[in-house]
Amino acid sequence: MSVRSRLERVLGAVERWEVLDAPGYQVEHGIALTYLLTGRYARPLQDLLHGVWLGHPLHPALVTVPVGAWTAASVLDGLDATGRGGPGAGPAARTVVGVGVAGAVASAATGFTDWQHAHDGARRVGLVHAGVNSTALALYVWSFADRGRGRAVRARVTAAAGLTLTVASSWLGGALSYRHGLGTDHADRTLHPRRFTPVLAEADLVDGEPVGVDVDGRPVVLVARDGEVHAVGGTCPHQGAPLGEGWLHRGELVCPWHGSRFDLATGEPAQGPSTAPLPCFDTRVRDGQVEVRRRARWRGPTAVTTVEEASR
Repeated sequence: MSVRSRLERVLGAVERWEVLDAPGYQVEHGIALTYLLTGRYARPLQDLLHGVWLGHPLHPALVTVPVGAWTAASVLDGLDATGRGGPGAGPAARTVVGVGVAGAVASAATGFTDWQHAHDGARRVGLVHAGVNSTALALYVWSFADRGRGRAVRARVTAAAGLTLTVASSWLGGALSYRHGLGTDHADRTLHPRRFTPVLAEADLVDGEPVGVDVDGRPVVLVARDGEVHAVGGTCPHQGAPLGEGWLHRGELVCPWHGSRFDLATGEPAQGPSTAPLPCFDTRVRDGQVEVRRRARWRGPTAVTTVEEASR
């Protein structure tokens, strides 16, 4: 059996491990309670940790800190153990282990914030991923303490065990991103239709109510608001929710699954967990029909046609 086949079997077993569901929901409730206790700072804090301000999830960027630091520590430990690193190798290893511990704590905060919206197999894989990472973090904290007490041999052993678990957990993290699409952009980014295409009768629009339509096989959401017709992509970039089932809150389109909010004029996320913007469409009304055309992002939010202007 090939390595790939063995790994597939391991991943499949974790995805089917229903015993993880009960503790998973307990962890999710704990995360929700933690944010609830922060009061009015909960949403800004979650948006910060999701990476809304960054334009893509923050977690993948932060995980490079502990992985890089602990890998460097393993090299320094090897040099120190063989006497080739000079007197500074041991202290330098302790320093980078500490950097890795700090980075792992920050990475865990972002990871749990993203994971709470996962479902089914992805939720189970994410829980195991978190458990392995937490064990690795505990080993490195132990290693860091031992280095301060002069127990160099044991510190190297626990660090080596921690790095092994970190590599294994990184593989699970890759499965979450590339197999389950957690944190990836689920929106349709194709540039169609390139020409104005009729999609709905103007009379079918109700001011302030999102309406989902199909444009060349792609979901689009139309919203009539204050005499204007806005059109944005109908699939939430976060996890592919149907935005045609969403609603407006303070003039922003709300995802029905996880509460992401989007600006109708620009498609930009005003609130996470989504970190990517929605595709936008130019609109016009002709002969009582709303027509849409995909808007290139560099053209900006300037081609929304008012109903009154289009009827002239």
